[in-house]
Amino acid sequence: MAEQTTSSIVVDAAPADVMSVIADFEAYPEWAKGVTVADVVSSFGPEQGGRAEQVFFKLDVSPIKDEYTLAYEWDGDREVTWTLVEGKMLRSLDGAYVLRDLGGSTEVTYRLALDVSIPLIGMLKRKGEKILIDTALKGLKKRVESR
Repeated sequence: MAEQTTSSIVVDAAPADVMSVIADFEAYPEWAKGVTVADVVSSFGPEQGGRAEQVFFKLDVSPIKDEYTLAYEWDGDREVTWTLVEGKMLRSLDGAYVLRDLGGSTEVTYRLALDVSIPLIGMLKRKGEKILIDTALKGLKKRVESR
């Protein structure tokens, strides 16, 4: 990944519980701030856990408002990565959730690199990434720990 923003948070749950919330895309509008639609377009077969392969999103988090599709790759309950398939405003969106078992809790690291089709100075782009990451991690922690 090119220039990226990274942040971590500790969630009081096992990695499998955290990953099950990450993989439950239909519920994203309930907890992922700015996500208004998250529809699974295609899924992997049962031999790969049946998790989503491509997901269509509608996002409205200033300064980013877009409709886009992401392609996912899963590594069990340890890591999920994604890349942009297509978007209106986004030119690229590469990210990952990396989970580390802390024995009773899980460290979740979120990496994100994005590029938009309109000119944005680097500082604004990093700020957008930071806002997306921080709201996603806080929302994920709250969602997992309230289950």
